[in-house]
Parts: sequence; C-alpha cells; structure tokens
Amino acid sequence: MLLIPAIDLKEGKCVRLRQGRMDDNTIFSDDPVAVAGKWVAAGAKRLHLVDLDGAFAGKPRNADVIHAIASAYPDVPIQIGGGIRDEETIQAYLNAGVEYVIIGTKAVNEPHFVRDMALEYPRHIIVGLDAKDGKVAIDGWSKLSKHDVIDLAQHFEEDGVEAIIYTDISRDGMMSGVNIEATAKLARAIRIPVIASGGITNMDDIRALGAVAHEGIMGAITGRAIYEGTLDFEAAEKLAESFQ
Repeated sequence: MLLIPAIDLKEGKCVRLRQGRMDDNTIFSDDPVAVAGKWVAAGAKRLHLVDLDGAFAGKPRNADVIHAIASAYPDVPIQIGGGIRDEETIQAYLNAGVEYVIIGTKAVNEPHFVRDMALEYPRHIIVGLDAKDGKVAIDGWSKLSKHDVIDLAQHFEEDGVEAIIYTDISRDGMMSGVNIEATAKLARAIRIPVIASGGITNMDDIRALGAVAHEGIMGAITGRAIYEGTLDFEAAEKLAESFQ
C-alpha cells in the first residue's frame, strides 16, 4: 500500500484546508517544490497535488508550480486534481510530466467526458469521488449531489479509469481518523484500485487501512497529519508498504 503525501496549492503556496473550506486554510510553505523534495527524500513513491484555486475557478491556477514539481522530480509519479475540466488541460499536464490526472466535479456533471478521456489517455485518468454519508459532493465540496458513490464508481470502472480516489469530506483536514468501513465497502464493490483520502492522523490509521488493503485499497493520501507532525511520513510509508 502506498502512502501518498498531499501538496495542496493555493496562490502558489502549500496549504491545507479543513473540510474543503478555502477560508479555513493553513499555509505550510511558500516553496511547494521544496516541500515535494522533502517527501521524495523521505521515501514517497507518488505525489498528490491539488490546485485548490483551480478547483474553484474551473481551470488551472497553479500550473507553473505543478510543472516545476514535475520537472524537478521526473522519476516520481504525480497525480494532479483541481480544475481539470477539458482535454486541453489534461494534455498540458501529461505533456509536463504528470502521470495521472484526477477528474472530480466534471466526472459527476458530465460522465461521458470521463469515458472519452479514458479512451484517449488510457492508464492516466483517475476519478476523484468526494462523499459525505454516501453521496457525492461537487464544486469544491460546496454542493452535495444525489449520486451514490458506489454507483458512480462502478460506472467509471466500466469506462476504463485507472483508479478511484475516495475522500470522506466530513473527515478531510480534521485529523479525526479514516472512514475505514466506507472505504473498504467501496473497494469491495469495484475491481479497480481505491485510494483512500481524508482523516489520516497517526500510525493507527495506517494499520487500520492496511488491515483492509487486500480488499483493493492500493494507497492512502495524507496531508495535515504529516505537516503538523502527528504522523512521521518516513515511518508511516514503510509501514504502509508492508501491507499488500
């Protein structure tokens, strides 16, 4: 199981939000490229980047920083989300060296777009499903849709996406523990890998996820915990890798 450090970008800085609220953020660094280097040096096998401004604007707002990180660490796969709403953006990120693009709001609003992009860019498309009480949220978590998360995940599996990133938005940035039950339930319902996100706080959360990793959970994204020091990334990454 991979442990994937999150680098959330807002106005060119590395920040973390609480429950997706742009007005409730903590700035951790003015140098996201250096932050990426820190996690790579600590053993990260993949990086999770989010263009927060892009998620709200509907188009990239931190592309220069993302390109700089991809250029600085070409051997580390990068997955990027936030504001990816058209093929031009996907092409630009892949050309810059990003390995995976994450489609979120657009996937829910226009599912045929995911099918088309998965056909055009096989093995590079991930869908991010952010949910609360089993229902998918869109538009930077500002709206709850009527869509059931498992139904949508099964639909996107048929479309050929590479993986599903599942975020429990009631826990993201709150360091309140992972929603193991919901994550494992989703992983059992589909054949493609699930990447867990939201709520990781300490080594106990890594162990709890690891215990169900065999259900189809290939990795977990961690953010606030590794920035605030409740989780030692290097040790947690080694623990995560011990689970198959």
